[in-house]
Amino acid sequence: MTTQALAARLGGRQALGRDIRSDLDLEDAVRAGLPVKAFESVVETGALRATELHSLVIPRRTLAHRKRLGRRLSSEQSDRLTRVVRVVASAEEAIGDGAKARRWLRKPNRALQGRRPLDLLASDVGARLVERVLGRIEHGLGA
Repeated sequence: MTTQALAARLGGRQALGRDIRSDLDLEDAVRAGLPVKAFESVVETGALRATELHSLVIPRRTLAHRKRLGRRLSSEQSDRLTRVVRVVASAEEAIGDGAKARRWLRKPNRALQGRRPLDLLASDVGARLVERVLGRIEHGLGA
């Protein structure tokens, strides 16, 4: 997935308030903290439920507080949101169907010792495990 495609999944210029043309642009945006609108844009697309993102990225009350004060997500929350969106997009690409990919992310997976791929996205290590399984799927090795 290209950086521009990832930025589009985060709501594009409208949500991010800037154009993202390179990995360094995205790094700068994440380090500065993404706008709350990026979180909301991901939910609006239907890629993930708000409750899932609250558990993986930022608790509901904390998000509401940041929104009320007009603050951005922290760099850590922005990094988590970007990671989750990237892996969801990778699942959609590997599986070839958005709805099937979202079901796959929510079901226990034998290759992950019965854990749900979505639950592993809370950490970078877990996301890499999920990405490895997706790589196997893309190469026809099963998962």
